[in-house]
Amino acid sequence: MSHTSGIRQAQKQKTRQALLDAALELLEGQSLSSLGLREVTRAVGIAPTAFYRHFRSIEDLGVALVEQALGSLHPMIRTTVTPAGDGPERIARAIELIAGHVDAYPAHVRFIARERHGGVRPVREAIQRQLARFTAEVGEALAGDAESAGWSEEDLLMLAQLYVDQMLITASLFLEAPAGAAAARERVSRLAERQLRLIHVGRRHWLDEPDAAGGR
Repeated sequence: MSHTSGIRQAQKQKTRQALLDAALELLEGQSLSSLGLREVTRAVGIAPTAFYRHFRSIEDLGVALVEQALGSLHPMIRTTVTPAGDGPERIARAIELIAGHVDAYPAHVRFIARERHGGVRPVREAIQRQLARFTAEVGEALAGDAESAGWSEEDLLMLAQLYVDQMLITASLFLEAPAGAAAARERVSRLAERQLRLIHVGRRHWLDEPDAAGGR
């Protein structure tokens, strides 16, 4: 690649990221279905026609935002289920990581929370695909835990889904209780601790009564 083409490619990537950043900022107060192309390009300072050098449509931009937003979420989800420590330690670490992630990426969390069940189908489906991938990876991580001995792959995926859903719920609750609202954040932490502990206790006893646990 020549020096000139390298500069051109870097500039194109910079503009693309500027469009994503502008859209994410505009989405703080609205849903993707109401976001206009001209609104985004105006915020970046480029002509509307230039938008199509980077994205096919606003829906295409939304899918790129999903990849970016859930890409930042991925390490947090993976870390919270890494086999280490007992239940209370894992739960406390998970809640701390979720709160820290929300503080670091509030716009990402808000975008996913709003669009997960939103009206833009390609974006909704992109979120579902990414979360399914997370669930599979969490299931693989849980399979290496001693407490998973004897569990079927289907049940491990069910458990992984519970953890992923709970993390997203907790992240949304922390989003509504910003860093300065200490009492509200403490309530979210206590609720999350109880909910995750309930999942953990259920996990420990899932295989105690085979007939009650799906006839295994």
